[in-house]
Amino acid sequence: MARNPAAHQRQLSSVFAPLNDATRAEQVMERILSGISMGVLTDGDRLPSEAEMAASMGASTMTCRDALSQLRGMGLVATRRGREGGTFLTLPVGGRRQLLREKLATLSRVQLRDLGIHYAAILAAASELAAEGADDEEIDILQRLLDEESTSTQLPGAKVANFLLEVAALSQSAALTREYVRLHSGFGALMSLAHEDAAFDDEGLRRCAELLAALRGADAEAARATVMSYVRAAVAWLVDYHASGSSSSHSLSTKGLP
Repeated sequence: MARNPAAHQRQLSSVFAPLNDATRAEQVMERILSGISMGVLTDGDRLPSEAEMAASMGASTMTCRDALSQLRGMGLVATRRGREGGTFLTLPVGGRRQLLREKLATLSRVQLRDLGIHYAAILAAASELAAEGADDEEIDILQRLLDEESTSTQLPGAKVANFLLEVAALSQSAALTREYVRLHSGFGALMSLAHEDAAFDDEGLRRCAELLAALRGADAEAARATVMSYVRAAVAWLVDYHASGSSSSHSLSTKGLP
């Protein structure tokens, strides 16, 4: 799968960021599952070693070992010995999409809308700051991202996601960027379900073009309005999808997931 190196590194850092509570293996598991949902971790990827993961996440080696053991029991990771060994992801076909569908099914409509409000507020604030401070060279980088040809190996909505991650970084606020990356691992990943709809994906790209124009014109108000409109449309799509029952059908039980 083609990846934008800078965006991928930001997303990857959110997966292995320090935990709030270093005593629970479930949190390590949730982070890794979140990385799979975002498409940051894909089939065949090598995970950090137990020691590296423990140091990165502020957890004990035993906590990380327990988490990997549970993931191994679910069929999502496999460990190989030897010089080229390590722990690697082993996802079933469609495994990432099914994780997202199951995650969406656990959310109520109120929770989904609340996540959207939080996501929109952070993205809108970052976009306003980017409009006020981005220079021509930075905006040209965004233009090139938008002009890149999509490939058949890209995940749905990858171009929009990478574009918005770069916009968040242009806010020049480390706190806002970190929070946006964190939210992207949750609500942002769910939005890729909406981007499987070609019409919605086209609309998302159109909104990115509008946002680019607002940034180029240093129009903070237009930048905010554009991202708010995009997120509202995503929430509406996900609410309809959730209500249709599509998010709860099928299961990854063949891999041991509940």
